Amino acid sequence: MALMMGKKSAKHDMHNLLMKDVLKPVVKIPKSYSFDTKHKGIPTPMFGNDVHGDCVIAGRAHQTLRFEHLEQRRTITITDQDVLNEWRKENGNTEDGLYVLESLKLWRSEGWTIGGKNYKIKAFAQNNPSDKTEIKTTIANDVGIGLGLAMPDSWSGEFNAGKPWSNTKMPPNPYNGHYVYVMGYDTSGVTCITWAKKQKMTWAFFQKYTDEAYGIIDATNVKKVDEKKIEEFLKTVTPVEN
Repeated sequence: MALMMGKKSAKHDMHNLLMKDVLKPVVKIPKSYSFDTKHKGIPTPMFGNDVHGDCVIAGRAHQTLRFEHLEQRRTITITDQDVLNEWRKENGNTEDGLYVLESLKLWRSEGWTIGGKNYKIKAFAQNNPSDKTEIKTTIANDVGIGLGLAMPDSWSGEFNAGKPWSNTKMPPNPYNGHYVYVMGYDTSGVTCITWAKKQKMTWAFFQKYTDEAYGIIDATNVKKVDEKKIEEFLKTVTPVEN
């Protein structure tokens, strides 16, 4: 089975909201946490990422399923066509990949359409991949992380063998740009959803190959962050920046 990438090189914006500035501390961070263990039965569809390089929107879809599971107390239906429609809308009706930062700004400002209904996020905030406490707290607060990776060439061998991504001997390859949704962690590393399965990666792999990471904030988890700071930041965001 072919598996497609689809994340363009990381863009960084010095004006981004930082997760460390808005994340409320957890009294005791769990040693391990998984959204899907706490909230059972949520599927992990391929969302066309075996045929198209739509990983940025596929990752968004996996996260939206979980946001709406919290908000609506049910699993909504997101189709491959919903994902492909948004992907092509954002890439100009081509087969091109997407810049994560630009896509997140559109998710925040315009939302995206699922089954005729619009779904927006409140905000997103940049994570520091080197700060394990920040990463764990973000995940444990059900904020979840949209993660951009510059994958090493060894990624497919481990994935196809059903093994965690752990080989850090090879350099990051910017041509292997991939985006995943991170929904859990334990002492050995983090767990993401990609290519229709849950895939683990060690902390060393996560920290070496991550080139962008964002906590995604919506109506269901906004209480887990400093709402006042979020609102103050959003007042500074102009339509042009969106």
